Formats: sequence, C-alpha cells, structure tokens
Amino acid sequence: MALPQLKDSDFEPLQINDEEAEKIAGESTSYWKDAWRRFRKNKLALFGIVMIVLLGIMSFIGGPISGHNYFDNDLLNANKSPSGEHWFGTDNLGRDIFARTWYGAKISLFIGLMAALIDLVIGIIWGSIAGYFGGKVDEYMMRVADVLYGVPYLLVVILLMVILPQGLWTLIIAMTITGWINMARIVRGQVMQLRSEEYVMASRSLGASNTRLLFKHLVPNTMGPILVTLTLTIPNAIFTEAFLSFLGLGVPAPLASWGTMSSDALQSLQYYPFQLFFPAFFICLTMLAFNVIGDGMRDALDPKERK
Repeated sequence: MALPQLKDSDFEPLQINDEEAEKIAGESTSYWKDAWRRFRKNKLALFGIVMIVLLGIMSFIGGPISGHNYFDNDLLNANKSPSGEHWFGTDNLGRDIFARTWYGAKISLFIGLMAALIDLVIGIIWGSIAGYFGGKVDEYMMRVADVLYGVPYLLVVILLMVILPQGLWTLIIAMTITGWINMARIVRGQVMQLRSEEYVMASRSLGASNTRLLFKHLVPNTMGPILVTLTLTIPNAIFTEAFLSFLGLGVPAPLASWGTMSSDALQSLQYYPFQLFFPAFFICLTMLAFNVIGDGMRDALDPKERK
C-alpha cells in the first residue's frame, strides 16, 4: 500500500514566544515537600498522627475533666465498675482509673519521648563520627558498641535500679544505656555511604572543617532513616517501661504509668478485668499509632518512591 504524499501545506510551524519557551511546565518541589505530599496520601499514617495528638491533649486535660485526682484513695469505692461517676471504674484502692489513665499517658509518653531523644542524640554523635572517620576510629567505637550490646539488657536495668535511687529518670537512664546502639549503627552506615559523594569532597576542598561536614552536610542527608528509627523507638520504650513495671522496676508510687497500672490490675484480673483493659488498650493504641507513622514515613522518605 502506497504511503500518502505529504505537502508543505500539511505542516504548520509552531509559533512560540520567548516567555512561553521559558515557562516551567511543572511545579518544582523539594525532597521534603514531595515526601510530605506522599505521606498525606497514607491515611493510616495520618490516623496515627491524630491518635498521638489526641493522646497528648488528653494527658493534660483528662484528669481535670474527670473531677478526680489520680492519687486520691477512697476505699469505700474500691473496685467499682465503670459508671457515670467513675467513667473507667476504680482500682483496689478506690482511685479513679480514668484520671490515672490520662496521668499515666503523660508519664508513659514522657518516658518514650525522652528515651528516644537521648538515643537520638547519642546515636547520631557516635554513629556519625565512626562512619565519617572510619579506620581505627570506627573499629574502636563500634567494638565498644558491640560490647554494650552484648550485655544482657535486663541485667543492666536491674543493676542500675539497685545502685541508683528508684525514680523516673533512673528508669530512663537504664533504658538508654544500650538503647542508642541501633541508632548509631544506622547513622554510621548512612554516613559511610555519603562521605565519598561529590558535594562532600567539594566542601572539603573549600576548607570546610570536619564538624561542618558532619553536621551541615552528612547528618542532614541521613534524616530520613533517622526519623523512621526515632518513631519506632518511642513505642519500644513505652512497651519496655510496661514490661519493667511487671517486674516491679517501674516508676515509684504515687506516680502512675500505663505499665504500673497494668501491673497492679493483674492481681485482680479474674474479678475486675476492666482495670487491666484500659491501660493495656492505650498501650496497644499508642504502639500502633507510632508504628503506622513510622511505616508511613519510611515509604514517604524512600527516594525510590519519588516521582
């Protein structure tokens, strides 16, 4: 079959001026703006953020709303089921579980956040120095981390609880003695990959100091994995506190956390299961919320997903 003959009249030259030629076809977006755009599409991760915000708000206003103090004993109202006066019921000392639940939220969230922040600071400093300098420095620093990681975690906590006075900060310190090692390993691996990049070599050739290279160029470019690890460290710290409370190593009375409430309620689980249900439910909800946020951030900050 013969092809049709094309004539000059079949073509029309494209008319375009200089302004249209310089016009940007698509909006330019930064890495973080693009990550936030993809994160917003994750409905489960947004649900996690909403839950954490609500838990944080209720931890401050939940007690005043109930009209009861978390430490008030009223033996005449001990072990009361949920009612209009005590929305979550009372424990074996007659204390309002609703007020104690939200006070416990404040303590548990504080422990989780502080433990994660301490792990973050130590892990970034230790891992970035080891990964940047490499060689003998990396060898010695990571062997120290390996030795600490090999010490049984529970043994370290028990020893610190015996040596130091029992308290909130003692518990946090005990949890972070070896908790920073995972963060340090992640930062070290990221820095070792980035230290040979062209922009690092260019900055070094222009006279940038090691400190500037680390904290101006390398660490900011590892924030994706760091943030994901941070969001997964917080629920782990909250669960660890609950676990230690079951062993009698939790925060001392009259402080209350979800872990200590669960430990106290375990004694009367057969007869008053609601006393365990509420703190256990909020532990599970908080861990779920932080985990879905971490999963959402991991997907949003993954360069392979960027379009």
